[in-house]
Amino acid sequence: MATFTKAVLAHALSEYKQLVDKYAVLLQTTSRMEEEEKAEEERRRRTLAVLQSTQRVTVKTGTKCEIMLNLEDQTFSRHFRVTKPQFEYLVKKLRDNGIEKQHSKGLPPVPATKKVLMFLWYMANQNSFREMSDKFEVSQSTAHRIILQVLDTMCTMGSSFIRWPNACEREASAAAFHHLCGLRGVIGVTDGCHIRVQRPPTRGGDYLNCKSFYSVLLQGIVDERGWFIDIFAGLPGKVHDARMLRDSDFHTTWQEKVGDHSLLGDSAYTGHAFPFIISPKHDNGALTEVDKLQNSRISRGRVVLEEAFGRLKCKWRRLRDLQNTRIDAAVMVIMAACFLHNMCISVSDICQEHPNGCPRQEDENE
Repeated sequence: MATFTKAVLAHALSEYKQLVDKYAVLLQTTSRMEEEEKAEEERRRRTLAVLQSTQRVTVKTGTKCEIMLNLEDQTFSRHFRVTKPQFEYLVKKLRDNGIEKQHSKGLPPVPATKKVLMFLWYMANQNSFREMSDKFEVSQSTAHRIILQVLDTMCTMGSSFIRWPNACEREASAAAFHHLCGLRGVIGVTDGCHIRVQRPPTRGGDYLNCKSFYSVLLQGIVDERGWFIDIFAGLPGKVHDARMLRDSDFHTTWQEKVGDHSLLGDSAYTGHAFPFIISPKHDNGALTEVDKLQNSRISRGRVVLEEAFGRLKCKWRRLRDLQNTRIDAAVMVIMAACFLHNMCISVSDICQEHPNGCPRQEDENE
């Protein structure tokens, strides 16, 4: 009897232990499920709070503005395409024109130095606003707003960067061009180039140029230094150089500006409509030696503008492709690049990638 009782008790204890173990597992499972439900509820609450918030929550890994400003001179110039004195000059000019006065939704204002750094980075690279957002620790919308603000301000400062030379400067340019190419009375070179854009939704076909891509045109006139003394931008890529010159403000005032001097141009400007432009004669196989010499001299003089356009697109790489940019904003970018070109140009300003001169891309408006 005792043996039987012991066996029954042992079996009962075993069953009880199994029940206790199952109950413990059930408690653990229930507790884990409750914790997961609480965590999921917390995630839903945070997500809803973000969606209902008027400010975007962003996670940034970018470089602090102060670190960028403390880069050594050569590194700073390589990244931002300007020297530190040029940067300080640009900051001062933009401050004088109200770059710090605009705020957004009561947020802390972005310092002028940071705005100019962002602008120079935008002009010198082809990064997206998402990449710029991460680089400068701002939201994408803020990066976009700042770039448009600086572009708009820059375009009100044209006279600070581009102006027509006075009488003494024109005489100096004439002497320099005579030394360069042997032609007398020349004070500048004019031509047009294409800036690639996305097909606009309105009259998009007008922007398809002879090179089979969509573009807007930049007309530039440079002096012997490659310094822009007049620009005109924004016409569709389908427009011919001669038509662009006739439509520009310069054409209405050329007699006052050029006077007894001349400009150099390519064969697009041949004809009685442009008596102030010296252009080469078409080589039909019957050119005289004098004509060939004249064409050669014109070609040597026009190199100045070819190099200026090459340097413009090499240094301010945003001009290489303005996809996803409105036409009005694209025109502001083009003008700003020309202003920066003039601000930076000097005899000692040599491209590190192209020490013998920046090659002009295949963008001629033929």
